[in-house]
Amino acid sequence: MRVAVLLEDRCKPNSNAYAYLQKYSAMCERECIQWEGDKCKILESACPVCFNRARHCPDNAVIVINLPEELDSEMTHCYGENGFRLFRLPAPRQEQVVGILGPNGMGKSTAVNLLSGSIMPNLGDWANESPDWKDVIPTFPRGELRDYLALLSEEGVSIAVKPQYIDRLPKIFEGEVRELLEKVDDRDEIYQYSEALGIEHILSRKLESLSGGELQRVALCATLLKEADIYFFDEPSSYLDIYERMRMVGIIQDLASKGKRVLVVEHDLAILDVMCDLLHVVYGERAAYGIFTPPRTTRTAINAYLDGYLPEENVRIRNKPIRFIRGRTRGEDIGLPILKWGDMEKKMGDFQLTTGQGEVRSAEVIGVVGANATGKTTMVKMIAGEMEPDQGWCTMEAKVSYKPQHVSADFDGSVQLWLDVEIGGKWRSGEFHTQVIRPLQIDKMLDLEASRLSGGELQAVSIAICLGREADLYLLDEPSAHLDANSRMEAAKAIRRTMESNEKAAMVIDHDIYFVDIVSDSLLVFEGEGGKEGHAVGPLSLRKGMNRFLEGVEVTFRRDHESKRPRINKPGSVKDRDQKAAGEYFYSD
Repeated sequence: MRVAVLLEDRCKPNSNAYAYLQKYSAMCERECIQWEGDKCKILESACPVCFNRARHCPDNAVIVINLPEELDSEMTHCYGENGFRLFRLPAPRQEQVVGILGPNGMGKSTAVNLLSGSIMPNLGDWANESPDWKDVIPTFPRGELRDYLALLSEEGVSIAVKPQYIDRLPKIFEGEVRELLEKVDDRDEIYQYSEALGIEHILSRKLESLSGGELQRVALCATLLKEADIYFFDEPSSYLDIYERMRMVGIIQDLASKGKRVLVVEHDLAILDVMCDLLHVVYGERAAYGIFTPPRTTRTAINAYLDGYLPEENVRIRNKPIRFIRGRTRGEDIGLPILKWGDMEKKMGDFQLTTGQGEVRSAEVIGVVGANATGKTTMVKMIAGEMEPDQGWCTMEAKVSYKPQHVSADFDGSVQLWLDVEIGGKWRSGEFHTQVIRPLQIDKMLDLEASRLSGGELQAVSIAICLGREADLYLLDEPSAHLDANSRMEAAKAIRRTMESNEKAAMVIDHDIYFVDIVSDSLLVFEGEGGKEGHAVGPLSLRKGMNRFLEGVEVTFRRDHESKRPRINKPGSVKDRDQKAAGEYFYSD
């Protein structure tokens, strides 16, 4: 089955793609490429020559794909002849948390709309504007999904969705946190859930004054307060520290235990692993098509995803596997110090930050970990020169490149032009293009408008711009936010490669343990009480730093015996108790 997907935002009047398709539409007697006003259409019955012409359309405006013929009978929905196609659906189950793992742009939002009844599955017949459930339901295999769709058709199903981009909430609602929660409170449980999520002290604050972690917990609380049949959580861990992530896991699992159906999209694989009962992998090509696999156990699904090969489907979804190297020696090639600090202090309102003495050396990547609101970003800003310490010292004559926690595209123009303005032609150079641009798939975004990038796309470009600037020290605040699991691993490797090959240094703040494990040579650990006081300890070796950090949040990790990835031990399990007794909170190499 060969189809062509046309990306309309890349084929507007006066674009290269528009002129190209108009030119070739008149060159075939079969009229395989047709125009209706300003809208182009490429027939599914197009001849091989026209398919080949479409394949070479400028700006990657047309994606020509070959799909197995057997998938034709499993198409769930299609947005037109040259639109996105979704195959199969995830299956919500009562009293279980079902996870979805896969890249952004594969149809997760479409699946939510189909499962909520917002749109009806058209089974690929895009001309049918009013599909009938009697025709739709029998096309799905007997089981949980078919039973759920039958329930949806007969009684209707209510759905509560925790959105992905929580930083947009202040633009949607300008009032206090309490006012927002009261609007959605169907359970009369504001204070129970606000206490469980640790936000009872911010109920009287405006949304615009909240941090990313606070906004995330408010969004979670608002979703949990709604009375619904199915709950969908899109990236619930973004901006949360490991303690808050584990607390969020318990709350979502408790919701499922009350008989609710719960679907979760999450890119922190350690959290996905410990939270979900079953997992669907979704694969395909961004903006072109997505295919949901049948549910599998979380361990089996995550290991297959990391390996890049789905054995049941006999499909390779990645050119190379993601490896976690056991026993890696870190810091062997670290050079001379480029930054030193000593006994810095900073007071901001009721919050007090103190540091010990430390240094950063060339070719070193320091991971920065700790609870939210303990001063990680404040210290990075002092090092970057955006803040002055009240006391103490920081000696550095090195140039700094800084990527902030919340990124935005205040640029009018394409991604390519944005890169040219920020880092010149460096992004085109062989080494940087190979190490950063291609792994982060920025080469596929060059013609997109910077102001219209998704959160993940914007994060990737911001990382590239930060790494592309001429500097001695690179400071990156939460670079994994909004990136899918594969992009996170590629970003971590890009940061490491850049530091090693150029003998530069980096400090990276992040809460994703997989990301920190891959990127870091050593750790700077922040301790204290969020919003009141924080103290920076280190840098310490990765093993020592992780043990100190995880002991504070009472979470232990082990290595998966196949993939070598870090896995969270179930609280109270034999392995958890044994590791805590031995003081080994991080896995043993």
